[in-house]
Amino acid sequence: MEAHTILLFLAGPLLEADGAGLRMAGDYVIAGMFPLHNSYARSGALPYLSDCGAGVSNPHGYNLVQAMRFAVEEINNNSRGGGLLPGVTLGYHLYDTCSQPASILATVKLLADLYNQQQTGSEAVALIGPDSSSYAFTPASALGAYLMPLVSYEATNELLSNRYLYPSFFRTIPSDKNQVMAMLQMLRQFNWTWIALLGSNDPYGQQGVRSLSVESSNYGICIAYQGIIPTYSTDTQQSMRDIVSNIVKTKVNTIVVFSGKRKVKGFMPFVIEANITGKVWIGTEDWSVATLVSGIPKISTIGTVVGVSVKYSKLFGFRDFEQQSVWKLQHSKGSDPTGNVSCLDNTDLYTMASMNYPLENYDTTSSVNVYKAVYAVAHALHLALGCHTGQCQKTHVQPWQLQNKMQDVRFSIRNWSVYFDANGNPPTGYDIVTWIWNNNQWSLRVVGSYSPNPPNLYVDPSKIQWWTGGVVPTSVCSPNCPFGYMQLQTGQHKCCFDCMPCPASTFLNKTGSTNCQLCEQREWSPPQSEWCLDRTVLYLPWVHPMSAALLMLLVFTLVSTLSTALVFLLHLNTPVVKSAGGKTCLVMLLALTAAAGSTLCHFGIPTPLGCLLKQSLFVFSFTVCLSCVAVRSFQVVCIFKWAAKLPRYYETWSKNKGPELVILLISATEFFISLLRVLLDPPFPSEDFDFYQDSIVEECSRTLSPGAFVELIYVITLSILCFCLSYMGKDLPANYSEAKCITFSLMIYMISWITFFTIYSIQRNTYVMAMYVTAILLSVLGILGGYFLPKMYIIVVKPQMNTASHFQNCIQMYTMTKQ
Repeated sequence: MEAHTILLFLAGPLLEADGAGLRMAGDYVIAGMFPLHNSYARSGALPYLSDCGAGVSNPHGYNLVQAMRFAVEEINNNSRGGGLLPGVTLGYHLYDTCSQPASILATVKLLADLYNQQQTGSEAVALIGPDSSSYAFTPASALGAYLMPLVSYEATNELLSNRYLYPSFFRTIPSDKNQVMAMLQMLRQFNWTWIALLGSNDPYGQQGVRSLSVESSNYGICIAYQGIIPTYSTDTQQSMRDIVSNIVKTKVNTIVVFSGKRKVKGFMPFVIEANITGKVWIGTEDWSVATLVSGIPKISTIGTVVGVSVKYSKLFGFRDFEQQSVWKLQHSKGSDPTGNVSCLDNTDLYTMASMNYPLENYDTTSSVNVYKAVYAVAHALHLALGCHTGQCQKTHVQPWQLQNKMQDVRFSIRNWSVYFDANGNPPTGYDIVTWIWNNNQWSLRVVGSYSPNPPNLYVDPSKIQWWTGGVVPTSVCSPNCPFGYMQLQTGQHKCCFDCMPCPASTFLNKTGSTNCQLCEQREWSPPQSEWCLDRTVLYLPWVHPMSAALLMLLVFTLVSTLSTALVFLLHLNTPVVKSAGGKTCLVMLLALTAAAGSTLCHFGIPTPLGCLLKQSLFVFSFTVCLSCVAVRSFQVVCIFKWAAKLPRYYETWSKNKGPELVILLISATEFFISLLRVLLDPPFPSEDFDFYQDSIVEECSRTLSPGAFVELIYVITLSILCFCLSYMGKDLPANYSEAKCITFSLMIYMISWITFFTIYSIQRNTYVMAMYVTAILLSVLGILGGYFLPKMYIIVVKPQMNTASHFQNCIQMYTMTKQ
């Protein structure tokens, strides 16, 4: 408050400079700040203020002034018959803010009126303007201390939305926050992720650049170069050339320029000088629609210009009002502004009106914002004065009272909805416009729109005049990786990357990802995949052709074992059967049948019972068979080689059922090992996802467990023992010498299982599972063919050799050869 008081004491000498106001009396006065002139002269020392009238006339500012006069007179005229403010009139006091000192002067004048309370109701109750964010900070802060409403028509800086610093600031133009969001969504829609960002060296440009820089990463946009455009002068020409040079070096095709039109006008000639063509320039609402920029010679060569623009609306009756103003201002020139005549005390307005400036789209858009601002203040007065009764109460309204009502304003006029959010911002969005050149004639074309609530951008690319052969240009550091490839960042910018193929069992069907997605457990994929495939389930199905062949082999094996058992049972008391082991042969054949039957557990998807039986049943059955072979071989060797030396021990062993007990002991040991394995480490159906990337192996767990190895080692040891015993009897009588047959059987057995386990360690497919079954059946057929088939041949084909006399002759011949 002390700073504001000091300004009030300075107001007297400041106001002695040439006044820049335009006045019209009324019950309630609305102040306005408009750039009627552009003053580039620098004051020698403050508080001196140069004469705004000495500056260059500003047609845009003139149109804004006329828009305020048009709105005020329209409200007053309508209020005579009721209307918005029945019984009261609005006046205005307009200031020519040709420079920043001028805006400060106008602010001080408004503060002086508020502080001194010169005339009740004569001081301004609200301020319309100023025209830029740079000029708006001072009045928004100073007047905010008194809660005097300030409604700007062109100040867009997002900082002005801070209610703590600027509690009474409102605007009828969207905030730069929305403009930034519109630009970012546009960049994302066209996939322009590698850009240069330029901003003017003023609050408008600096805040815009800061907001874009902060939000760009959320939209996947990388800023390759960021520069500040200085005010044009002989001292800054090299700086501007450096900016252009950096744009060329970064190889960007899209440049966002967040700046006012005057700074862009000073910068673009250097772009043209460097012969930069074919680029896309994203412009702000201030310069993208300004003829001040589009009128630069040869600017059509820079490429495509797409910009954000405040939504264009026509203000019907406004152009007629401006034309009538020439006549009214001419007749009011020099008259005394008293009574009810609407008089202006500045003849300079007449001079500007007589120039008949064109009303461009840019002027119309801002004029509509001024029009809305005046009506917003009028509606707030309507609420403050209780005009809903049909007659307004002519009471003194403090600015803070009006500020409270401004927040409640909500109305529609000429199909425009006007209200303010909690930060004083309007609900309006933007048009997306582009420059169109036709025979060097410039025009604007609306190609889309942006609405802030909720954020939504629509742009029709076909309406844009692309200077790249009619094709939407690209602006990326690295092109998108194809599906099946992930991005590997190669520098500080995430937009610059190499493409790396996704490894097997991963996929990627979208762009912009730095990680490939894992396939589900039951899926797989080859390298560089866009999607996953279902894994093949590997097992030995019943309906597989290989299964049919194996089942036929199984049937043959079972028929062979059972028929052999039947023949041996029928010839149980014959010499051949007795020499082969007698009833022990039936035990062996039963065990071989059970071993062959265990292959049924290998078909189809594994089951809990099948997993328990398929290995244990075979191992136990084969152990029983081998134990019988081992004991039979031992008996034969003992009879012919050791019985004479150890007759007593052999006789005791034979009479006390020694062979049966040994067979039982060997078999029981294997049974105990199998039982212990099943109890301590039971196998169960499992799915192996690791052996193959593209398949699931349906198998029983613990196939190669320690318990399984102990089982197999036991059987292998027993097989070696059988081979040794049979080899010891190689020189026995032919009817008793079974070394060759047993060696042949065991060789088939060993080869089958060595082959199976070798392949099983490197393969787990259906054919390997079929080999498991084949190994079992070959092992059974090997014993059957090597041990039993010769005996079946004698029994069936040569029964004359199946006699006691024949066997006696064989024994006598063996004895004679040994003597």
